[in-house]
Amino acid sequence: MILNSRSACLNDQEVMRKDTFFNGRVTICQNKTGYRFSIDAVLLAEHVKPTAGQTVVDLGTGCGVIPLILCYRHPGVRVYGVEVQSELAEIAGRNVSENQMSDCIKIICQDMKTLTIDQFDAPADIVVSNPPFYKPDAGRLNPNRQRAVARHELEITLSDVIETAHRMLIRSGRYITIYAAERLTDLITEMRRKNIEPKSLRGIYSQKNCSASLVLVEGIKGGRQGMTIGAPLVIYCPDGSYTKEVEKLLQP
Repeated sequence: MILNSRSACLNDQEVMRKDTFFNGRVTICQNKTGYRFSIDAVLLAEHVKPTAGQTVVDLGTGCGVIPLILCYRHPGVRVYGVEVQSELAEIAGRNVSENQMSDCIKIICQDMKTLTIDQFDAPADIVVSNPPFYKPDAGRLNPNRQRAVARHELEITLSDVIETAHRMLIRSGRYITIYAAERLTDLITEMRRKNIEPKSLRGIYSQKNCSASLVLVEGIKGGRQGMTIGAPLVIYCPDGSYTKEVEKLLQP
């Protein structure tokens, strides 16, 4: 993956590991056996492009990787990471502290369905999410609870995520998500149902000549109809290394 170093962290060598990226400029502690972020989160974060002074809300922040990338890449933004699982929220909070980003990131341990706009300094200009891809009855549930909740709609549904995004966003605010390509119809349908108009779509491919496995979709709250489809994003070269575009995303 993108990570380039490993060591124990949080004083618990048995359950935690420390990884670094951007040539060691950002460190992430995460569970060795539980939920760990993937390249999906990095691709999503790199497509957000907030401007200084904007407020971003990350729904289902996990270990806090998306807020950390956003604050590293875009000084002056304010990011809230929302996570329902208390252990992950604690890890995210420690990652924020270790990277000295407490001035721009706040972690909230809460079910996103109960979030209200008055919990934030201002309504969100941008909401991002990397939600569970699968319905509870689709495929095998991971025996690890953290991983199961991250992959399947056990704690939250796609409809819940988009409803929360709509509630948190300012008028004309942006919702950006990465999602399973096989459920694109569900995603587009729910966005329109919640008055978030899909405006751009980009397919993500493991390699050339493969079907898209993921999609990056951006919508505008209350936006007009009309969507653009971007160029394919290919992650891996035939030899298994990252493509030049992905490598560029990982540079400091």
